[in-house]
This record gives sequence, structure tokens and C-alpha cells, in this order.
Amino acid sequence: MTGTGNAAAAAMRGTAELAGLAAEQRDFADLLASLGAADWARPSAAAGWSVRDQVAHLADTEEVAADTLTGGPRAFAEAVSPHASAEDFTAAGCRRGDGMTPAELAGWWHPAAGRTRGLLAGLAAEDRVAWGFGMPARTFATARLMEHWAHGLDVRDALGLPVAETARLHHVAALGLATLRWALARGRVRWPAGRSLRLDLAAADGTRHAFGDADATDVLRGPLLAWCRVATRRTRGGPPPELRPEGELAELALLHARAYL
Repeated sequence: MTGTGNAAAAAMRGTAELAGLAAEQRDFADLLASLGAADWARPSAAAGWSVRDQVAHLADTEEVAADTLTGGPRAFAEAVSPHASAEDFTAAGCRRGDGMTPAELAGWWHPAAGRTRGLLAGLAAEDRVAWGFGMPARTFATARLMEHWAHGLDVRDALGLPVAETARLHHVAALGLATLRWALARGRVRWPAGRSLRLDLAAADGTRHAFGDADATDVLRGPLLAWCRVATRRTRGGPPPELRPEGELAELALLHARAYL
């Protein structure tokens, strides 16, 4: 990462992405505080994961995020390399929480999340973060926001809690489109030649959200929340029928979008 002066650091502190991450994590903290003792052991909406696994995963990856930002011993490349796959790395992080009480799990996640936010605030928005293939700090903040929203969604879905649409979903939706080329490559699907995609989405309050070029060849229309579920692979089955693809790339996006590594 490049060095940053006071002006550059202030620029990252003032970004919508970092503010959104802080707000999403406050919501997640409120969600944890609302859980009863029995809720932590419940199966979450993610197959094979309990609610406590969701919290352990986020706490573990926040520690990895902080070490990635500081060059610590559990920086992303070093933390992942001993494992045969990303899924094995994720499972190992969940197992670190086995035997912890709910208070211990929350007490693990909360300072880890705060440390990552504090480190991000000291970066310029375009400083590179060595996570996966590398990304700007502002994108990394969005990725952490997306992770907390998605795993919080797993918990809310499991407990039958309502899912509020916040302005932060704009960041999740945009990330889902920005990562589409990588998602198709991961699924070994070729990007259709000459095709481009625009998202034309509507929030529950009627607010319109558009992403991508206005003259894109393909368009995906429908609810903002439905697209965010698709982008984080939280659809509970096939693509939501309320999302309407127009064009081959739009149809592929419904099947393969994935906003995380």
C-alpha cells in the first residue's frame, strides 16, 4: 500500500463506503444483542452453519482483514495458503469459535471489526489492499460491508426476522455488478462477446437505482433487495422470478453472480 498523509487519510474517513461499513456493523451488533441464548445454536439460513458459526466467521475474517492491512502474520495470503480451498479456510475460521459463549463470540467480533475500520480510515480510498487479487481500500470497505450484510441476512432469515432495506444496499448491488466478470470466470462461463449489462433496480420505497452503462446491450430489472440476494447467493433456491433479465448476459448474471471470493 502507498503511504498516506493527513489529507488522504481524511478522504477515506469521509467515504460513503466506510460510513456504510460502520453503519452495517452497528446493525449487526444490534442483531447480536437481540439474540436469546438458544438462538446462537440455531441452524442459520446457510446450510451447515449455525448462528454462532456466522459470528465466528465474521470475527475471524475481520482479524485476517486487519493483519492484511498491517502486514501481520494472518494476512490474507498467509492465512489462506495452508488450506486446500477457500471453503476450508472459512470452515477453520468458524471452528475457532467452538466452545465460546455468546458473550465471548460477540466480544471477539466487536473489537476485530473496530480495528479493521480504524485501519481503513487511515488509508486513501485508492490505496491497494492485498485481499484476493487486490483491490482499492474503498472497494475493500464495500466488501466487508457486503459480508456483514449477507451473514446478518442469514441470521435474520433463520430467525424469521424482517430484512430492512437501507441505503447501504446500493453498495452491495454495485459490488455484485463489479464482480460479475470474476464470478463468470469462477463458474467457467464465458462472458458473451460484445455484451454489457445495466441494472435497473427499485427499492421498496420506489427509489430507482441504476448501475452500468446507459447504452448496455443487456438489462436486468427488478427489486433492489432481490438482486442483492442474488449477488450474495442468498436466494433460497433459483433466481427470484421478480428479477427480469433482458439478454444473454443478464440471464447469466442471475445464475452466476457472486460478490465474494
